[in-house]
Amino acid sequence: MTPRTPSRPPEDASADRTVETRGRILDAALKEFSAKGLAGARTEQIAAAAGVNKALLYYYFESKEKLYAAALEMVSARIRDRSMAVFLHESSPGERILRAALDHFDRILTQREFQSLMQQEMMRLHKGEEGMLPILVKRIFEPLHAMFTSMVREGIASGELIEVDWQQMLLAALGMNVFYFLSAPVWRLVIPIEPFDRQVLRMRRGALVDFLGKAIFKDRQRGTELAARVLADTPMPDFNDFKGLEVKE
Repeated sequence: MTPRTPSRPPEDASADRTVETRGRILDAALKEFSAKGLAGARTEQIAAAAGVNKALLYYYFESKEKLYAAALEMVSARIRDRSMAVFLHESSPGERILRAALDHFDRILTQREFQSLMQQEMMRLHKGEEGMLPILVKRIFEPLHAMFTSMVREGIASGELIEVDWQQMLLAALGMNVFYFLSAPVWRLVIPIEPFDRQVLRMRRGALVDFLGKAIFKDRQRGTELAARVLADTPMPDFNDFKGLEVKE
């Protein structure tokens, strides 16, 4: 007789259900908060989207504010882990900067819930409200900032990158992306393009990496070749809805 595989203890199955249920609630909350903000979001909608009753939602998270904080921390941790993976890529500092700039472009393109929540948090900070941004900066953005700074300084010290202010290098690599998406309404008026047309976006992300390859490397030929290689092995991410790409004031 074939021996039966022992089943997991009931407590393990219960723990799995807890994790799965919390995950569904957080995913539903992320969509609701990013679309309507903390004040406008409705816990009834979150519970319905997660397939749970409202009482269970409060059992896990106690309040709408704590649920909001948990959802924001969840998506921010995803961004941190994704960025860290790029920073720790086994390549030269210059190539890692090219990859970081491209990853940042693709993040704005695809992680719209995160973009929306961060804009809301910046507005809360601007209004003098207590929010999550200082906590997120400490836990997530300070480590990423330190990693990027270290990459730039390492690249300059090794002779791979041109000798410029490290902060200007960061602004050149990432700031261009923010400006492009933020100024999309102006682009439509200035030149006859749709900024979020798939082919326009493909051209823009390619031009970003090509420019950095020519601009930040001492050996421009090598920088250009690296840029082409990075672009070739980093396909443009798939997405369907172009309407959510607008960066709101």
